[in-house]
Amino acid sequence: MTTLRTPADETEARAIQDELRGRVVLDEPGPPPGTGLVTGVDVAYDDERDVVAAAAVVLDAATLAVVDEATAVGRVSFPYVPGLLAFREIPTVLAALESLTSDPGLVVCDGYGLAHPRRFGLAAHLGVLTGLPVIGVAKNPFTFSYEQPGTRRGDSSPLLADDGQGVGRALRTQEGVKPVFVSVGHRVDLATACAHTLRLAPDYRLPESTRRADALCRRALREATAGT
Repeated sequence: MTTLRTPADETEARAIQDELRGRVVLDEPGPPPGTGLVTGVDVAYDDERDVVAAAAVVLDAATLAVVDEATAVGRVSFPYVPGLLAFREIPTVLAALESLTSDPGLVVCDGYGLAHPRRFGLAAHLGVLTGLPVIGVAKNPFTFSYEQPGTRRGDSSPLLADDGQGVGRALRTQEGVKPVFVSVGHRVDLATACAHTLRLAPDYRLPESTRRADALCRRALREATAGT
C-alpha cells in the first residue's frame, strides 16, 4: 500500500497526481465479472460543518447480496477544486475500507479513473494507494465528449478527450435511460469494467454497489451531524 500524502495546496496536489499516475497498472484484465466480491465506495458532505462521511459496502458479485459494510467520518481537509476532489475524499474512504472485515475485491467508485484532466481521478488514485483493482462509474461525463450510445441495455460509445483519446465509455445500463460513464482506475481493463458495471446494474441505472454505498454514507452523515 502506498502512503497517503496530504497536499498543502493545489500545486502540490497536482504534483502528487502527476507522480502517482506513473504507478497506475493498465495491463491487467481484472477479476472476471460475477465472481468474488465487489465493494462500492461513496461519500457525503456537510459543507457547513466541514464533515465528510464515507461508506464501503461489500457485495457478493454473483448474487449482489451484502457481505460486509463500514463507514468512516472525518473532517474535510482540502478545498473544493475540480480535478482534485480525490484529496477531499480519499482519507475517509480509506478509513472506511480499512474498517471492513472482508477483502474488498474489486472496488467501484462513484467517480472517475482515467476520465480525468490528468488521467488520474479518484478510482486511479485509490487503486494506486491500496493496490486493489478499482473502476470508476460516474453519473456525468465531466469535461469529456461522447456520442449517444444505442438505446438498448449494454450499448456503449467512446468517452473522448479533446485530443480524441479514449478515456472511458458511455454505457447504457438500462434501456432508454441515460448512460453512465465508465473508466478504468487500476488493474482492470475497460471491457471488464463495463461488464462489471452491467452485472451490478440489473434493475437501475446506477450499480447496486454505488446505490448501497450512497444510502449508507448519507445515513452516516446524518447520524454524525445530528444535534450539532
